Amino acid sequence: NNAKVAVLGASGGIGQPLSLLLKNSPLVSRLSLYDIAHTPGVAADLSHIETRANVKGFLGPEQLPECLKGCNVVVIPAGVPRKPGMTRDDLFNTNASIVATLTSACAKHCPEAMICIISNPVNSTIPITSEVFKKHGVYNPNRIFGVTTLDIVRANTFVAELKGLDPARVSVPVIGGHAGKTIIPLISQCTPKVDFPQDQLEKLTGRIQEAGTEVVKAKAGAGSATLSMAYAGARFVFSLVDAMNGKEGVIECAFVRSEETESPYFSTPLLLGKNGIEKNLGIGKISPFEEKMVAEAMSELKASIKKGEEFAKNFK
Repeated sequence: NNAKVAVLGASGGIGQPLSLLLKNSPLVSRLSLYDIAHTPGVAADLSHIETRANVKGFLGPEQLPECLKGCNVVVIPAGVPRKPGMTRDDLFNTNASIVATLTSACAKHCPEAMICIISNPVNSTIPITSEVFKKHGVYNPNRIFGVTTLDIVRANTFVAELKGLDPARVSVPVIGGHAGKTIIPLISQCTPKVDFPQDQLEKLTGRIQEAGTEVVKAKAGAGSATLSMAYAGARFVFSLVDAMNGKEGVIECAFVRSEETESPYFSTPLLLGKNGIEKNLGIGKISPFEEKMVAEAMSELKASIKKGEEFAKNFK
């Protein structure tokens, strides 16, 4: 129970509530907060909370190496959020450079750490992270995760609402990627088992895929999903730390290097362990409707991945 966790982008819309949730957990012993502005204040504020995690703030690139030293888990929500009318891919130009710079520092200063990427577009920022780690000669595909947990959280919530269930007891695997039609909720694998007529199933699936845009629109220019994303990010980190501590049977979906489909990266349920991914549990049995969604996601997924890889190859 001595996880040393760094949050890169800790002063932002996701970073602050995520840091609060991590500080609130008995699993975390050290919390290192990095950003290019405001981290001394955020760290001072969080440090007064009566939990054991020792909080330190780090400001600017020259303090980044110190922030990362000795970390077991690094969570990266850094970057710019979507505005109404933007796709996640519209964030590419800004966020790709930010992720490449930050993960390059991780490869140098905590090459063994678990890297959890929240920064969008995740379908491209994970390939970027992998290529950066390869360049530094420290690549381990079992330790690099694109955090798609918010898709699962949303699916659980929306299914529970429609069926009058307690969302905490609903579990819907969501596979594929983390943008639009690459988000593939496997309602057929939901526990408890649920049934929807086809028209309602299509509407529900569409809502899960576009839930991020729902929040972007509702915030009307003031950002994107931050609080629910912080919750989902914390859920993923806690699962990962539990597994690193030897807890058995911890399963989360994440966007990772994968042999499960023709796409080189793909999100599926993963059995987590001491060294990250213990076993990729694959797609399992799915419905014809879901099979069609997988087939239709391929070209967009592969294009986003290639875009990330090309960017990383040319990044200095």
